Amino acid sequence: MSIYFGAILHINLSTATIKTIPFPEKIFNAFLTGRGFNVYHLYHHLPQGIDALDAENILIFSCGMLTGTSAPTGARLHINALSPMTGMLGSSNIGGSAGAWLRSCGIMSLIITGKSKAPVWLHIDENTAELQDADSLWGLDAMETQERLTTEKGKHTRMFTIGTAGENRCRFANIISGSDHAAGRTGMGAVMGAKNLKAILIEKGHRKFQSPDEGAFRRANKAYVDALKNTSDFSIFSRLGGSGYVNWANEKGIISAYNYRDTTFTGMDQLDGKHLVKDVVKKRGCFGCPVQCKAQLVFSKGKHKGETAHRPEFEPMINLGSKCGLTEIDEVVRLDNLCTRLGMDSTSAATTIAFAMDLFDRGILTTDDTDGLDLSWGNAHSMEVIIRQMALNQGTLGTLLSQGVMRAAQIIGRGSEKFAAHVKGLELTAYNPGAIMGSALGYAISSRGGDYNNVYASLEYGWSPEKALAEFGTVDAVDITRPGGKGALVKRAVLVNIMVDCLGLCKVPVLSLLGTFNLKYEASLVSGLMGETITPETLFSAAARVAALERKFNLSHAPDKSEDTLPDMFFNTDKSILSRETVAGMVQDFYRAMGWDTKGVPPDGPEEPPGICPAL
Repeated sequence: MSIYFGAILHINLSTATIKTIPFPEKIFNAFLTGRGFNVYHLYHHLPQGIDALDAENILIFSCGMLTGTSAPTGARLHINALSPMTGMLGSSNIGGSAGAWLRSCGIMSLIITGKSKAPVWLHIDENTAELQDADSLWGLDAMETQERLTTEKGKHTRMFTIGTAGENRCRFANIISGSDHAAGRTGMGAVMGAKNLKAILIEKGHRKFQSPDEGAFRRANKAYVDALKNTSDFSIFSRLGGSGYVNWANEKGIISAYNYRDTTFTGMDQLDGKHLVKDVVKKRGCFGCPVQCKAQLVFSKGKHKGETAHRPEFEPMINLGSKCGLTEIDEVVRLDNLCTRLGMDSTSAATTIAFAMDLFDRGILTTDDTDGLDLSWGNAHSMEVIIRQMALNQGTLGTLLSQGVMRAAQIIGRGSEKFAAHVKGLELTAYNPGAIMGSALGYAISSRGGDYNNVYASLEYGWSPEKALAEFGTVDAVDITRPGGKGALVKRAVLVNIMVDCLGLCKVPVLSLLGTFNLKYEASLVSGLMGETITPETLFSAAARVAALERKFNLSHAPDKSEDTLPDMFFNTDKSILSRETVAGMVQDFYRAMGWDTKGVPPDGPEEPPGICPAL
């Protein structure tokens, strides 16, 4: 290859063996790296019929093509396995610096198989990789684990860790890096815990990335940064992060309140990130990112005065806030930080709690079912108790809810299924699908189940009618209340999201700030790195191959979940604009746009076409 892409570390935990193999050029040519490589490997090597928490599951960490380079926001790493939430493709993405550190050691991917007989952690530097005893770490939360290993190995390290939620197989356990970077969705932390793998520590190496045309790469990087800084929302996002947009979403009437009973929340202004500005003591961000949207806080007043925390983003503000009827911003911050410390997806945790609160409010659950716990809306104390119980797999309610809303509803019965907000077993995120058509379609067809970030169709409210008409043939595509054009619009969003995950870039700058959805800047970055012209069309073609393979993976491993739809709770209510027929029509439009048949099956075809970079 014309630049150094790195190797694959294959770690067999059952035999405690590690081997290094070259990154396969043929797979790179067709699917790139990151998300694309991961699904290719899983599709060809993961046995059918296994449980996600079995030793046979395969857990893959892969850097994107631009991760660790000088490309702006090039910090992301993608993680895949069979999901314990859905039985489909588990898929999550994480920022920070750990991915860049991995690339600096000459490693593109980690493929982890088997299960260790006892807890272990993996130590990686640019020369070696070895498994070490983790008995002394087992039982520690994610922050305690990182502190212990940092003391032992020094500050020039980065880690991926699980907390007690992962150890105890909470199905929505996540993987944490640093103080607040999370591979949050689909239960990848539970898979890591089931393998008895507590942490992966990386010491920074010295590998550099040399483009054949460094001048072109620098110019592409500068153009990307300049474009970001010239967007109208750059200063807002840099100052407030995603927490600065909760009022906007509330005014648009698209948020979830009281377990999706409503699309607005009267206490939303109290949850706006502007209220945290006075408590910010340090701004920071991921490796190579000009936005720097993260912030460390010290509460300046109230009952938590003097406590340190990290500012939540848009999703936890709504999920732990309005979705659960909680208006106290300090409590939302603390609960989000607690989820991170315990190694738990705050979206699934919050949606599961909101589900239980909804049942409690309706009388389906009583204090007899909750061990006396009061689940009234907005009860922060009860929310904290449940979060801790779910992480430890303790208590009648905590043990039940640690399974997620789909399984909990099946066990509870009594009509509770009507109020379980999930698609294919994965809890929905902050937007209320009953109020926003494109996001509703995104929830229905996402390859990892009910999730916004896997599709990120922000162009449905970010583009002008004129642009929608030119690109999709109808102005309805950017009318959130109309189904017209949503199939083509969501196809565009899906493919761009896949490519961003293959390249290792952050979605906030490209999709929330730039909002171009044309891959022109991304193609310029790839061209600069490769030293040859790569067109947006070439990137779109590669993304379409990945999308088809993800779909085939899900049809192969979870054929019973092939129907792309939404829960009944969102159809034909006074707070929803959706009907089952409307969603079914949009799904068929999406299938047609993708070139799939009426059941959503991609056509047979070569899995390894001539390639994205034929000159390699």
